[in-house]
Amino acid sequence: MVIELQKENLYQEAFQALQKSRGVESSWLDRLRENAMERFAELGFPSVKEEEWKYTNVAAIARTNFQPASPSAGATQLDAELKQLGSVPEARSSQLVFVDGILRNDLSSLGALSQQVVAIDLDQALADERYSEIVRAHLARQADYVVNGFTALNTAFINRGAFVYIPKGVLVAAPIHLMFIAQSENTANFPRVLIVAEENSSATIVENYVSVEEARYLTSPVVEVVLAEGARLEHYKVQRESVEAFHVATTAVGLGRNSSYDTTTITFGAKLSRHDIVVNMDHEGAECWVDGLYLVTGDQHADTHSVIDHRQPNCTSHQLYKGILDGKSRAVFNGKVFVRHNAQKTDAMQTNKNLLLSNEARVDTKPQLEILADDVKCAHGAAVGQIDEEELFYLETRGLHPDLGRNLLTYGFAEEVIAKIKLDSIRNELDEAVLHRLNAKLEV
Repeated sequence: MVIELQKENLYQEAFQALQKSRGVESSWLDRLRENAMERFAELGFPSVKEEEWKYTNVAAIARTNFQPASPSAGATQLDAELKQLGSVPEARSSQLVFVDGILRNDLSSLGALSQQVVAIDLDQALADERYSEIVRAHLARQADYVVNGFTALNTAFINRGAFVYIPKGVLVAAPIHLMFIAQSENTANFPRVLIVAEENSSATIVENYVSVEEARYLTSPVVEVVLAEGARLEHYKVQRESVEAFHVATTAVGLGRNSSYDTTTITFGAKLSRHDIVVNMDHEGAECWVDGLYLVTGDQHADTHSVIDHRQPNCTSHQLYKGILDGKSRAVFNGKVFVRHNAQKTDAMQTNKNLLLSNEARVDTKPQLEILADDVKCAHGAAVGQIDEEELFYLETRGLHPDLGRNLLTYGFAEEVIAKIKLDSIRNELDEAVLHRLNAKLEV
């Protein structure tokens, strides 16, 4: 307990230093940061005694002397390394690149975006009177820092990040790539992303987390998405952090009337990862797809907690999460679907399936439905299993090597999630990762 308090004081000291370095800023933002830091001081880091963190122990994060990344971070040369980090070719001219939380204009390129679309540093948006009121109207409105210590800490350190604004009726053809690169040992990065899509707009966002080397660090992003009436957003998150790193993220989404939100989260990396995703369906006719695939091995730990909150009638939600676990890895899935009293005509489906490639892998899965309305169509389910030996034997009798057979069966398990991804580069990367999961080469 003493160690944890010391670490929390370290963050408070870094917060005070950052406040002094910011100079004169808007009073509302100062109050927001200060309130968030006060809340973090009250909450601290979550413990396994809390029901929502029962299976994910973050004591290692609390014990480690992570230093919040300074404003001068990210200044080193990265051109050569960047080419090896798996960029998204479809977004070569529509990407913002952050290194240790700091925007690198020399690595970013926005030539494929029209002048109507805004993709800039959050700090720049706060200083621009054209966008500051939009930021004020939506920042920290979706992600609740009152109940989550990590979200509170991120909110306290709001300084840099990404602001993406799609005006009314604008259809963005090129995907917008937000790439976050970690390069420094023992740093704590708190990326903040605010995405606002106005009425009847449409866009694709790729959120990408990578590391230069296998370093030990903390990345704790908070992403807020606001969709107005009729807006449509495809959102991909790819997490490929160092296998020595920690990744604790929150995604919070507010859906307008007849809007559509389609998100797929891919988890490869981090020693310990946690993703809390909350979708609030507060307007009639909204629809969402909340899907994901986690591939973990060794002693990796991947945790997904989702809440889909149906607050109004005639809304639809679809959720499919699949996991592939090898070695001594562990996964947690806790999905909650709430259907409020007046949310009649709700259609909600939730599924979690897991494939264990090792006898030592483990998964804890708990899909949940809480229904307070009486005219709804809802279903949920979970499954955990291993490769069917009869199916593997059938492939062997057709001349396939056992390792190749396992890979093909593993790919068949994951294909349902992979097939829905519309960006070729991400889909091809998943093909490679799944087919070669056992390091057996596929001969075509």
